[in-house]
Amino acid sequence: MENQKLFNMKKLALLGVMSVIMMTSCSSLKIVNQNAAVNAGAAAVQALTISDAQVAQLCSQYMVETDGQNTILPAGNSYTQRLDRIMARFHNINELNLNYKVYQSSTVNAFASGDGSVRVYTGLMDVMNDDEVFAVIGHELGHLINKDVRDAYRAAYLMVAARYGIGAFNETAGAISQGFLGDLGQQLAQNAYSRRQETEADETAFQFCIKNGVDPYAMYHALNVLIRLEGNSGSQGKLAELLSSHPNTSKRAAHIKEMCEAAGYKMTTPGGSTGGSKPSNSSNGGNTNGGGKKLSIKKG
Repeated sequence: MENQKLFNMKKLALLGVMSVIMMTSCSSLKIVNQNAAVNAGAAAVQALTISDAQVAQLCSQYMVETDGQNTILPAGNSYTQRLDRIMARFHNINELNLNYKVYQSSTVNAFASGDGSVRVYTGLMDVMNDDEVFAVIGHELGHLINKDVRDAYRAAYLMVAARYGIGAFNETAGAISQGFLGDLGQQLAQNAYSRRQETEADETAFQFCIKNGVDPYAMYHALNVLIRLEGNSGSQGKLAELLSSHPNTSKRAAHIKEMCEAAGYKMTTPGGSTGGSKPSNSSNGGNTNGGGKKLSIKKG
């Protein structure tokens, strides 16, 4: 049954890519190279079957390129030291094998890659306090744990490999061209996370907060910072990258607030930056997850 299901998925992917190629050739009145078309179809099949280890390797190569295009602040920098302190508040995440750095940029953004890379922009650190930055990172780790990052890279690889006519993933270090990695980055930016994925990542951030002694309303406050910046025309350019991949900010903030209230947490500083009080009684004791699903740390 599983083999038949996989065969059907491969067949649909091959037909889908071939249809795109046929439509493109008709609209541009150009003759498509048949070998390239076959390779493009093979790339779609390969993308469906690319292993988690191969996705991690793809992410690693992409991060080498991305790091090279950004200014990474050194260990002694105040931003880096601040991020060190924030990351030290996370417990029981060793299985994720994280490495983290600060990008010097006015862009308000942070992201996690499938190889365990976490990158936080100074622009985000400038507008959020430690609890809020912690929550945003927890949200990005949620995408990693829930395998959203893996799936996003896999989908982007499918699209870009089809355009390049690549028939198989090359595991040789540095084998993927800069042009391919650049197009991969553009494709990733265009593929927004779904509302379900965003909700689940927010819930993971909420769980990280309450399990690590951080304000349970931190994600709510962080989202409200973004909402305020959205209303500032001068800040919209700095938010474009983050909002393009993380939509529905207002609805997400409302959901997190409802989760906090349902779990018995009270906001002690409405719209502020410190503390939600812990419920005096909890059926789950000190490890309550606020009614959300259990946090299982496994990188996706």
